[in-house]
Amino acid sequence: MKKILIVDDEVNIGLLLSKFLTRNGFEAKTATSGVSAFEILEKEEFNLVLCDFRLEDTDGREILKKIKQQYPRTGVIIITGYSDIKLAVELIKMGAYDYITKPLYPDEILNTIKKAIETQQALNEEMDKPKTQTEPGKNREVSSQDFRLEEYVVGQSPAAKELSRQIDLVAPTNYSVILIGESGTGKESVAKSIHLKSPRKDKPFVAMDCGSLTKELAGSEFFGHEKGSFTGALYTKIGHFEMANGGTLFLDEVGNLSYEIQAALLRTVQERKVKRIGSTKEIDLDVRIIVATNENLIDAISKGKFREDLYHRFNEFGIYMPPLRERGKDIMIFAEYFLLSANRELNKDVKGFSAEVEESFVTYPWPGNVRELKNVLRRAVLLTEGDFIQTKALPLEISTFSKVSAFENAVETASTNGAKEKKLDLKNAALEAEYETILRVLKEVNFNKTKAAQILNIDRKTLYNKMKAINME
Repeated sequence: MKKILIVDDEVNIGLLLSKFLTRNGFEAKTATSGVSAFEILEKEEFNLVLCDFRLEDTDGREILKKIKQQYPRTGVIIITGYSDIKLAVELIKMGAYDYITKPLYPDEILNTIKKAIETQQALNEEMDKPKTQTEPGKNREVSSQDFRLEEYVVGQSPAAKELSRQIDLVAPTNYSVILIGESGTGKESVAKSIHLKSPRKDKPFVAMDCGSLTKELAGSEFFGHEKGSFTGALYTKIGHFEMANGGTLFLDEVGNLSYEIQAALLRTVQERKVKRIGSTKEIDLDVRIIVATNENLIDAISKGKFREDLYHRFNEFGIYMPPLRERGKDIMIFAEYFLLSANRELNKDVKGFSAEVEESFVTYPWPGNVRELKNVLRRAVLLTEGDFIQTKALPLEISTFSKVSAFENAVETASTNGAKEKKLDLKNAALEAEYETILRVLKEVNFNKTKAAQILNIDRKTLYNKMKAINME
């Protein structure tokens, strides 16, 4: 029987967890402080420690550090009442199996505990092997972690802090919310965060992608239908409004809805009642609505594509989702998190980034935002064979971006300086055209100077001289 030590200064939580784990086949003991926890650990061996981050006499960071030093064969899961991605990354690097936030859901905590014990057992088996038998990359710290994406990542940039402030402000209310921002900025994660910080947190959170709905299916998806109400209705279906009753309904890409569906939605939102297709019975609704869009709905209203009355029903509180390029301080926080996640997924142990990669990440504009960064990290970890991600593991558009920017700036500077010294004449115009041609060709060949010289029909030395003229080596 696997043994678990629960460390929480709230006695009731410790007892509830202990009873729950006992019913599920574990032997559980509780401690209410760091001191008492280590007194127990000195006498007994445990497979896992489930520890609250904030204790009266210490915190989860110190508990984790001591356990990893004194009892390396014991896994650790940290539990806390709030989500902080920077702290989560730190704890995972220190050796925690996972970092989970309250409220705790039985299925979730049970699944996490089972995985943690399995992973720690595998690590213990690796530690028991002679060093000569250990496979490269297997005995490591980061890859053993099952690090999950939190519902909402709290950044350090001014834009991120303002976003977090607005979430905390509106979450306790029942206001309908519009999330406005580019694709990939994490609108669904923010919607979940609002839900989890609201009084509805224990009720359903139902997400619906309006962009994937056809006009024919939208009514059934939103409102449900009764068996036999139309051709193909072989069973009774509960709609998303009914599924979310008591909780939160998140409508993504709401600007893609047809005008007819918008009219039906308006009635449901106004009256807070829903009627399944083919039914005469109205069902009372208590649903908070959060919608997201990357379109300008005001512009859509002026063009007759979106109902103004529905817009105002949704827009009780608007939140702007800043793109990643406006969250400079957060880029490497996200990158470190996605690195840990990709290491776990791919069973690798990439430790970090080269200086060139970090520079590329910070300067690149990230048109795909956080979603693009996540995909780039997954690809880079897959391609990386050493300890650090190098530029060759990045997509071409990212690895060459800083070079292109530097060259364009050099061209612009040279042109500006030339214009200050003398008026633009035919000779200077020819030089500018020459610079633009060189830049275009260099981009096409990924800054391979030999290939560029061949395409430009000049020798390599001449190309170097022309580049030197604008201080671009």
